[in-house]
Amino acid sequence: MDKNLLLQDVLSHLQSDLEQASLAALSAHEAATHEENVAENKYDTLGLEAAYLASGQARRVEELRQTLITWRQLRPRPFDIEQGIELGALVQLAAEDGHEQWLFLGPPGASMKLADQTIQVLGNTAPLGKLLLGKRPGDEISLPVGSRQQVFEVLAVT
Repeated sequence: MDKNLLLQDVLSHLQSDLEQASLAALSAHEAATHEENVAENKYDTLGLEAAYLASGQARRVEELRQTLITWRQLRPRPFDIEQGIELGALVQLAAEDGHEQWLFLGPPGASMKLADQTIQVLGNTAPLGKLLLGKRPGDEISLPVGSRQQVFEVLAVT
């Protein structure tokens, strides 16, 4: 699997999310400023509610914009055994039950599935992402899930 192609896939998804969020923010802003939403009395909160929605949508657009900038700066490199797992690594994990999964580790803000749902994109600030940093093939990590620990083995890193 080519990590640069995976990165382009992540960027495409983020760009699409940004475009959709921008349209939603514009729509929410128009609703908040529409003349029909002007309060007629102190109990009429439709305009206020629309303004809160518009504000939230605008924050979401800015978050996506910043995530996209951060991900555009990512330059996946070949795995270096001395450094261990870093941002841009493609990691194969095996759970205790034998289930295997591929993870593409990057900056925060882009949790998604890629390549026909076979690769999970994971940010380095997620609990599992934090545990993976610096690990090497053969290492085990233990992730608290509810009241129990889930153990994974790092099978491969590219």
